[in-house]
Amino acid sequence: MTTILVTGGTGTLGRLVTERLRADGHEVRVLSRHSQPYGVDLRAGGAGLDAAVAGVDTIVHCASTPTGGDEKAAAHLIAAARRAGVAHLVYISIVGIDRVPFPYYRAKLAVEKRIEESGLGWTVLRATQFHDLLVALFRAPAKLPVLLLPAGVSDQPIEVAEVADRLAELAQGAPAGRVADMGGPEIRTFESLARSYLKATGRRRAVLNVPLWGKAYRAFRAGGHCTPEHAVGKGTFEEYLARAAGQN
Repeated sequence: MTTILVTGGTGTLGRLVTERLRADGHEVRVLSRHSQPYGVDLRAGGAGLDAAVAGVDTIVHCASTPTGGDEKAAAHLIAAARRAGVAHLVYISIVGIDRVPFPYYRAKLAVEKRIEESGLGWTVLRATQFHDLLVALFRAPAKLPVLLLPAGVSDQPIEVAEVADRLAELAQGAPAGRVADMGGPEIRTFESLARSYLKATGRRRAVLNVPLWGKAYRAFRAGGHCTPEHAVGKGTFEEYLARAAGQN
């Protein structure tokens, strides 16, 4: 039995990774700011982090925030992993972070570089956006009479459970470096995805595509965040919406 630490283990992805690893018989520690006994703020580091990492064979690093601090958190985690002699660090990243000049993506790319240069055994998996992120993006604007969308942008959402399965598989194997990306089964326009969301939630709204500006927007328009050659996901956005509706 292997001892595995999952950072962000109470989040959307980390919780599923934890469940799968425990089902496979591993001892799993969950690290987040509020989980006990490993309630640690990775951005601060400290003795609590060393205690969480002590005796761990593998770390699955799912903790992340678009509000900043990912690179500092990774530096603390890597330092603690080195001190503890951790054999394998698995990191979930995002497709297109080297093609889209978006601040959060730049931070994720910087974390990848730190991991690659850490001296630890490492594996990095990049995935496209999860279905629930699109729902979060549509939810607030859909309360207005007109749903505004960035013109010309498409997306390739993927089922989070499928990514969790792959991460759990990678965590139980040897360090593999940068593995093949994971993308959802379809590349769809934002308008198409938004209309599916409106239909599933019983909302009738006009949809207006609004041109934006900037390098990041141009890169998103060009599909830099998609991976058509790795459309390995099975679950569709409509299937996710139907399942979510059934749980409400």
